[in-house]
Amino acid sequence: MTDHEQRLLLDMLRIRRFEERCAELYQAEKIRGFLHLYIGEEAVAVGVINSLTSEDAIVATYREHGHALVRGLDAGCIMAEMYGKVGGCSMGRGGSMHIFDKDARFYGGNAIVGGGLPLAIGLALADKMNGLNRVTAVFFGEGAVAEGEFHESMNLAALWDLPVLFCCENNLYAMGTALARSESQTALTLKAASYQMPAWSVDGMDVLAVDESARMAIEAVRGGGGPHFLEARTYRFRAHSMFDAELYREREEVEMWKGHDPIDAFREQLLATDRLTDAQWEAMEAEVAEEVEAAVAYAEAAEWEPVEDLERFVYSEVTA
Repeated sequence: MTDHEQRLLLDMLRIRRFEERCAELYQAEKIRGFLHLYIGEEAVAVGVINSLTSEDAIVATYREHGHALVRGLDAGCIMAEMYGKVGGCSMGRGGSMHIFDKDARFYGGNAIVGGGLPLAIGLALADKMNGLNRVTAVFFGEGAVAEGEFHESMNLAALWDLPVLFCCENNLYAMGTALARSESQTALTLKAASYQMPAWSVDGMDVLAVDESARMAIEAVRGGGGPHFLEARTYRFRAHSMFDAELYREREEVEMWKGHDPIDAFREQLLATDRLTDAQWEAMEAEVAEEVEAAVAYAEAAEWEPVEDLERFVYSEVTA
């Protein structure tokens, strides 16, 4: 197993175990508010983000815990943010949907469907105007393709030749609505191609396929090839959110997709070719378990924001 293969497998496992623990903590009422889990879609964030540099920017959706972990945000700070504690990466004021770290160039976490797309255009435009050879990767679901921000952002990116990688995480259901029930044209790459930019699809359950496609796209964008569109066809194994009764899809469909679990598939591939041993896998599980429990302990020990500070950041103080 190469170092890169190990990184891909370990990152997917980190996301899965972190979010499984988050689900437990939500049920225990340690995490409140909304919680959208990425379980099943791990190969997309891992395959794309591992091809970016630390100088590149990332804009994500409200299902962004995995993206933040792969980007390098501390698991404890992410967990504390879920708890609403001051030790969180957004000081406890953002919660699950607003993970943010300026130093890591991780710009959300965004609760608005499609809301991150215009932000990505602004970041890429700033980099281009400043002569910086950076890429902005923006993640969004197929539901965002129906939003006006998508079309406006695609148009501007093409007109201004901006260094943006549009990463569409197509998990087939925009909240509870199947793609075919909301879009007359379900071939999403055709929508992107209409803006005169390269666009292709990839199996979002295959981390190596995502890794290869993302690397090609990022190299092209960084090399002056303009914006690119990558559709990762994936599936979420859990409900849209912890509040979702999940009445819009059949259990048999979910179980069928679980048979394409990206972690299981990659692990089995590595085991079958003697590039991974059972002992190495067990060591990974132990490493991840230690990281997750340390994150929970940090969040538990973190302080709540003092009541007297609750009005901070509500208004900007402007002096003459």
